[in-house]
Amino acid sequence: MSAIGVVSSCSCLRPGVWLLKPGMQQMSSFGLHTAARCAAKDYYEVLVLGGGAGGITMSARMKRKVGAGNVAVVEPSKTHYYQPLWTLVGGGAKRLAASARPTGSVMPKGVEWIQSRVTALDPDKNCVWLENDIKISYKYLIIALGISLHYEKIKGLPEGFDHPKIGSNYSVHTVEKTWKALQDFKEGNAIFTFPNTPVKCAGAPQKIMYLSEAYWRKTGKRSKANIMFNTSLGVIFGVKKYADALLEIIKERNIAVNYKRNLVEVRADKQEAVFENLDKPGVTEVHQYEMLHVTPPMGPPDVLINSPVSDQIGWVDVDKETLQHKKYPNVFGIGDCTNLPTSKTAAAVAAQSGVLDKTISLVMKNQLPTKKYDGYTSCPLVTGYNKVILAEFDYDAQPLETFPIDQGKERVTMYHMKADMMPFLYWNMLLK
Repeated sequence: MSAIGVVSSCSCLRPGVWLLKPGMQQMSSFGLHTAARCAAKDYYEVLVLGGGAGGITMSARMKRKVGAGNVAVVEPSKTHYYQPLWTLVGGGAKRLAASARPTGSVMPKGVEWIQSRVTALDPDKNCVWLENDIKISYKYLIIALGISLHYEKIKGLPEGFDHPKIGSNYSVHTVEKTWKALQDFKEGNAIFTFPNTPVKCAGAPQKIMYLSEAYWRKTGKRSKANIMFNTSLGVIFGVKKYADALLEIIKERNIAVNYKRNLVEVRADKQEAVFENLDKPGVTEVHQYEMLHVTPPMGPPDVLINSPVSDQIGWVDVDKETLQHKKYPNVFGIGDCTNLPTSKTAAAVAAQSGVLDKTISLVMKNQLPTKKYDGYTSCPLVTGYNKVILAEFDYDAQPLETFPIDQGKERVTMYHMKADMMPFLYWNMLLK
């Protein structure tokens, strides 16, 4: 079970670097793209696979380089979602409809939208195959296929979502069930999970936990809730500065954290969650729940597994500084589908897009790429209905902060940036 439509990861930050400059661009060249086609041509100078944040952003940039008619985006979904909002949808602070736009409305005007799925990549012949055996050739290929959700790898899911008291902010089908479970909570265990795989927006599994705690405090149910964060990781967050801040909040709010615990089964009819102890393989423990929030296992899209462009796991194998493919010089990757050793967020995509733009420009001139991506990413850690810790960091898990303040503290201003400013900037500036 996966989200319908295109999704992007964590909220986009670092406005001084990548939002304000693009905002100065002429916006008149963007408008409603009225129709999608199977494939108007069989060759494009730039072919973009995926219509999420990375794909749309790069297609807009490539349009300015080679002309709209020479760029095509392959994307099957009719709806483009701004998924960072789903944290707030699951917490009852935003409506699901606010996170959606028709894909045609975010497609750069004049760029060809091929509404189909990629079924195979053949970089040795500079072509890809789509559904119905349609072949499209290219001069340059940008892979922005995102990441796949795998609820089915947890026994009892996705069918368990038919029962109450269980939700997941990672799917358009289940995010509103999180809010329902939150409202219906009476007393008992409230369990929030983090899987034993890479995930998009690694802070999101915690964000809904803090919102839930705040909601139950507000509604007088907090004393009846035993809140548990069962994570497969050995730390609460990968950057020490922000981890220390989160641990203080966890202690203050009396939240139990169980490390190295991976959700392997949900018995929704009994309201039981089964976790494997990763320090003791094969050993499991069962917890009764009154509310369960599931973060699903995730992985590369199926089309990338065992593909010539991918590493052994299935992630697109790119240079971590230039985003150029390590084997095929006319192939590039961006975002969640790549093996870049940084968090999978839309803020990372935003930073990567500027570097990739420079990389492709030089490659088109037969020059070596010089611009380097430092691994910048960002995660606004929502800790309440009006509080956010703004985490920004690089490849080395060192803070790489934008603002001249201590971003390790909860701030109301950063909440409003997350909830109000960033969605506006995403739709009106980043994608354009």
